[in-house]
Amino acid sequence: MLKELNPLIHSQLRLAIMTILLAVDEADFTHLKEKTGATSGNLSVQIDKLTSAGYIETTKEFVGKKTRTSCRITDTGRAALEEYVEALKGYFNL
Repeated sequence: MLKELNPLIHSQLRLAIMTILLAVDEADFTHLKEKTGATSGNLSVQIDKLTSAGYIETTKEFVGKKTRTSCRITDTGRAALEEYVEALKGYFNL
């Protein structure tokens, strides 16, 4: 029997955010926006959903007069992504 894919990670944009963060120590909002091609509003909503789930953590700081939001994947998020990948492999009989 196939495992259900985690619907929180299965969203295209949230999956992109998670995989980008898996490869780096942290990424700021601008970097994530450039890499995903998402609008600021949509990216912000998806980051909030991942943060609420405990999959990523965000920090906000001021750089000059601008706010800089940085994101990093948590241990919980890393485990959830690994579980998602394992479940996905089941769909391909790997």
